[in-house]
Amino acid sequence: MAKIGVFTCWCGENIARNVDVEKVSEAIKNLPGVACSMNYKYMCSEPGQSLIASQIKELGLTGVVVASCSPHMHLKTFRKTCETAGINPYLIEMANIREQCSWVHPDKEIATAKAIELIHMAVEKVRRNHALAPIKVPVTKRALVIGAGVAGIQAALDIAAGGVEVIVVEKEPSVGGKMAGLSETFPTLDCSQCILTPRMVEVGQHPNIKLMTYSEVEKVDGFVGNFKVTIRKKARYVDINKCTGCGSCWNACPLKGKIPNAFDYNLGNRGAIYIPFPQAVPARPTIDAENCMRIKSMAKGKELCGICSKKCQTEAINFHDKDEFVEVEVGAIVAATGYQLYSIKKEQENPNIKGYGEYGYGKYKDVVDSLQFERLISASGPTGGEPQRPSDHEVPKTVVFIQCVGSRDNAKGISYCSKICCMYTAKHTMLFKHKVHDGQAHVFYMDIRSGGKMYDEFVRRAIEQDGAQYHRGRVSKIEEIVVDGKKKLRCYGADTLAGQPCVVDADMVVLAGAIMPSSGVTSLAQKLSVGYNEYGFLSESHPKLRPVETNAAGVFVCGACQGPKDIPETVAQASAAAGKALIMLSQPMLTREPEIAKVDENLCAACGACVKACPYQAISKEQVLDRRGNLIKMTSRVNQGLCMGCGTCVAVCPSKSIDLIGFTDDQVYAQIEALCE
Repeated sequence: MAKIGVFTCWCGENIARNVDVEKVSEAIKNLPGVACSMNYKYMCSEPGQSLIASQIKELGLTGVVVASCSPHMHLKTFRKTCETAGINPYLIEMANIREQCSWVHPDKEIATAKAIELIHMAVEKVRRNHALAPIKVPVTKRALVIGAGVAGIQAALDIAAGGVEVIVVEKEPSVGGKMAGLSETFPTLDCSQCILTPRMVEVGQHPNIKLMTYSEVEKVDGFVGNFKVTIRKKARYVDINKCTGCGSCWNACPLKGKIPNAFDYNLGNRGAIYIPFPQAVPARPTIDAENCMRIKSMAKGKELCGICSKKCQTEAINFHDKDEFVEVEVGAIVAATGYQLYSIKKEQENPNIKGYGEYGYGKYKDVVDSLQFERLISASGPTGGEPQRPSDHEVPKTVVFIQCVGSRDNAKGISYCSKICCMYTAKHTMLFKHKVHDGQAHVFYMDIRSGGKMYDEFVRRAIEQDGAQYHRGRVSKIEEIVVDGKKKLRCYGADTLAGQPCVVDADMVVLAGAIMPSSGVTSLAQKLSVGYNEYGFLSESHPKLRPVETNAAGVFVCGACQGPKDIPETVAQASAAAGKALIMLSQPMLTREPEIAKVDENLCAACGACVKACPYQAISKEQVLDRRGNLIKMTSRVNQGLCMGCGTCVAVCPSKSIDLIGFTDDQVYAQIEALCE
């Protein structure tokens, strides 16, 4: 005999404003199986939970329905309350009468009627619920961090400091990411490399960290606590265990200073064998196979050049090196793949993003993006920290900075704000003024968004102390002209505050491109079974309560791969992801929710429809054998560690042999019948 307690929450005014809570409670009392129906202002509070617990004990309730907000918010809270009071935590249901009722129905009569129906449905379901036990999964006490920018470095160091082994995979030859190429950081203007380099060195030397640079994740199998990851170690053509980093090879390369350096965004040059920048970790060279004369000639049956190999006294260079595949087992994965700038001059993979040809990026040498400008003013950059025009290497006297190039532009770019552009543009105007004392910076902006500790003061300093002229308006066109025998970039803009056109003849233009996810992140997301939005940013499980977790159990995100953010926020989120990973890896066994798919092998026809449909690769075809080991039939089986309970397999199964535990056909049909009464 079912004895169900129904507890309706006011949620302050969130529910009670549009739902007559007292009327709901009275109506629910008359439903079959309902032993009590009560309401309280804040059911999730300690008094509210105590009310539920006391009724469970006094009345001997066999099930509980809590009518309140989304179960994403408090289902675990109420399950814990029920378990403490003595009933199975899976004998509770939540009726969402806030998001699905009061917030969407301003008419109180309609909202009240709907609330009663939602609770009625929940009562019918909980009458058919069964006691369930959590699934226990073994755990491999090792973590994988993908990406070694400041986010990946911080996450790896925190996990390693917790006594857990970490494997760090970085696709570039060195760790450091975008931050390693910055000059100074806002709002303190401290040297980027000065604060990052010690951590780069630490991540390369930590006994609990295995660093795999110039490598990429090729494949991810397994499930939470038991991932099997295949990593491609790209051919480096240099044995970093033999190499001492003496520099003889790259100094002897005949192509030294002739190949564009990607780390300097092609503003500087390097050789065919190189280290990306002086502080690189590991400080070991890589051979660029596409430009190396020896490797290119070997493809034609010849052996040209090879000077670097002759200069190497440790015989560390191997021109016959091949890609290597390494399989590792890890319990948790942290994605920290960083960002890239919006491509200003050409269309992206997204056909809705059109680029800004009118700004002359890629056409005029003196129109650069913000990361290129960072390298031009960095002490380790191609000009030694002295601002120079790429066209003629003269010091620019007038520089125009254009913000929101791609951001907040539904017509040609992307709809979101890139968050950090206002701040780094203000920083650029300061650094320019510090290096060119008689220079003048002009900033064209839409709005100044400087939300952060000391951020607004920083922007005010750029304007009031360093004299940057801010023009509220956009630039419509840039054209190259000649004034007194020198090339200039004429910027046609508007100052909406002054209410007039604004034309500036600049020596150089810097475009603050929008922040976008790194290339290849969507492919990685599919390997990890992690969701992503229309722009490729990885999706968190809950924006407020679970900001670094994903819907793929055991996979965490941090840094700019999740959305645009500054360095302090990135570091904080990386530590949060590391903390979540450590919590998970600290357990001898992992506990998972039991609400997963289950196959009735007597009905299964082994057609494979569920295998193809499962987004988590949690279903496979297996043999059913008799006692003698003879094959009886084939059937589908669910891996309990991989299944996320999405129900896709249930929907596609033609023989109706799959049910979702906790959401069976019997339970769903009972809810529908309750709605139709």
